[in-house]
Amino acid sequence: MAEQQVDVVILGSGTAGLNATSRIGPSGKRFLLVNGGEPGTTCARVGCMPSKALIQVAEDYHRRTHLNRYGVDGHTELTIDIPEAMEHVQDLRDNFVDRVLSNSTDNMGDKFVEAYARFVDPHTLELDNGDRIVAEKIVIATGSRPVVPTAWQAFGDKVLTTDSFFELEDLPKSVAVVGLGVIGLELGQSLSRLEIDVHGFDMAQTIGGTSDPEVSAMALETMQREFPIHLGEPVEISEEGSQLRVTAGDQSVVVDKVLASLGRKPNVEGLALENAGIELDERGIPCYNPNTMQCGDSHIFIAGDVNGERPILHEAGDEGKIAGHNAAHDEVVAFKRKIPLAINFCDPNICLVGTSYQALDLDATAIGEVKLAPVGRAQIMGQSRGIIRVYGDRASGRILGAEMITTRGENLAHLLNWAISQQLTVGDLIRMPFYHPVIEEALQAALNNLYAQVESKNEGPVKELYPI
Repeated sequence: MAEQQVDVVILGSGTAGLNATSRIGPSGKRFLLVNGGEPGTTCARVGCMPSKALIQVAEDYHRRTHLNRYGVDGHTELTIDIPEAMEHVQDLRDNFVDRVLSNSTDNMGDKFVEAYARFVDPHTLELDNGDRIVAEKIVIATGSRPVVPTAWQAFGDKVLTTDSFFELEDLPKSVAVVGLGVIGLELGQSLSRLEIDVHGFDMAQTIGGTSDPEVSAMALETMQREFPIHLGEPVEISEEGSQLRVTAGDQSVVVDKVLASLGRKPNVEGLALENAGIELDERGIPCYNPNTMQCGDSHIFIAGDVNGERPILHEAGDEGKIAGHNAAHDEVVAFKRKIPLAINFCDPNICLVGTSYQALDLDATAIGEVKLAPVGRAQIMGQSRGIIRVYGDRASGRILGAEMITTRGENLAHLLNWAISQQLTVGDLIRMPFYHPVIEEALQAALNNLYAQVESKNEGPVKELYPI
């Protein structure tokens, strides 16, 4: 059994771990990056990137259903080769993974160790190959894995997760998607557009993570046009011949596969965190400061999906940078975190920005709203179903947040997020240019609606212009 002594150990080579390493390496500290399982990021391997590749294939194929309105003939004869489409998705996925590895672990030599690790004591890690590492500082960035109920595991490969879905060479004829959050809704819609028989299920009464009742209603109405959705009941699965019966309340369907999209669970089992000398919460996750990523006042830091808080790539990257900086320096620095941003890449996009509806003080909040139906560019695109709701402080007009379901919502959500980050008011935003005709004019209409409700008004005779 060999033993190494280093300044810092990073556990996990995903987005958070790699970003932590990028801060520790240049500091001159002796470090090791230890990773159990497949190297690379969740985003590149089983998350953001392969799902977007599949979405693009499905959207392009789905466009054929609208071509008749433009006088295009022959669209009904178009077909899709599903195995070839899946090979395309996997080729892109492999390129994304290779790019991550070629720019990181492939170049690290003996500083990268492929092994699982567990705590022996607060400073000592034992690897599954028998070696030990003693470190002054430790960054936990072990990521997450899909949640699959224990009872469902007995059905083997008939129950898919996002980790296994993108390994399929062909698609089943029918799928029940259980869990209609971001990935469930994205894949459910894509599969339906690829002519797979899809049924969606969720225990919640809303889909896509929405909490604004107007946006939730529009999202449900829109997605139910794509595939049947059953909400508010627990799901049970039973075997029926070579298929699975999925039952929720009085709804029951028989399908070839079930896609379990029930979220992801932090990878902490096997770390023996009880030996790390840090406080754990009721989930067994280390308690930590989100501005320093430090666990208590210890030498241990945690970053990325393993903390179960913000499982989004740019957040994991930030957390890795924060944890890496603080692990590489004696003085622990607190950093300001970014304004929340969540984007569901279904069509139309469902986006949440800043303060959520359920967290608002509605008595002190004004809400600007616009529906997409009258927006010229949306009509031209054939994308006029949607709604944008922008929240502002009623007294000051400061932008607080937004929820929306709209075409190109991914772009509008960024604009609003940046505005909140800069503490801009609705008065500031209506003075920005809005070209014609663009989808941003829908946002302009929502902002004008909001401006009419707030107390703080722009100076000058024309509200949209700065007087000089």
